[in-house]
Amino acid sequence: MSARLGVNVHASITLEEALTHPSASSSVRPDNQRLEFLGDRVLGLVIAQAVFEAFPDAPEGRLAPRFNALVRKETCAEVAETLDLGGMLRLGRSETLAGGRRRPAVLGDAMEALIAAIYLDNGMDDARTAILAAWGERIAKAERTRADAKTAVQEWAQARGLTPPAYVERGRSGPDHAPVFTIAARMADGAEAEGAASSKRAAQQEAAKALLALLESRE
Repeated sequence: MSARLGVNVHASITLEEALTHPSASSSVRPDNQRLEFLGDRVLGLVIAQAVFEAFPDAPEGRLAPRFNALVRKETCAEVAETLDLGGMLRLGRSETLAGGRRRPAVLGDAMEALIAAIYLDNGMDDARTAILAAWGERIAKAERTRADAKTAVQEWAQARGLTPPAYVERGRSGPDHAPVFTIAARMADGAEAEGAASSKRAAQQEAAKALLALLESRE
């Protein structure tokens, strides 16, 4: 990992915490949620500066979608996969059996926690180096990356003078350690589509993607 990120990733207590999922935590073994909170903010600052510098002529309205696409949980999970972070995580038995090492929500949180660990152990300069190395060409390609589905359907509606869709939770199934949420995206005129995923955020994205496909097919 040190070679891939271009910094010295210390085998520290902080790193151990960053790699510990809540399902494997205990009174003497903290999980990575606090570090995930901090890492999210460090990532946001570094990516905001990187996008600002990469697109010097872009107005704020064009910078924001690129920033959002780069820092969203799904992108963090994709980056974590390139680092084989899932195989390094400490998970509880139930989470392991449920495929936690491949779940985007788990990987996304772990990636942000790892960033926080590097920031706390090494400082901001190394955290920036690691983030830019891990995100790599994604930053330069952000200009050609379509906005996430929720943003895309919102922009579709606003361009036509319509109210953006509302998101309604339709149900939840599965065990507590591996829930599946079903959410509907509904336009004011009644057009509606559903999506299902292991987190509410991901389910909303799936619903928005399906709704956008429906709306575009009707034009």
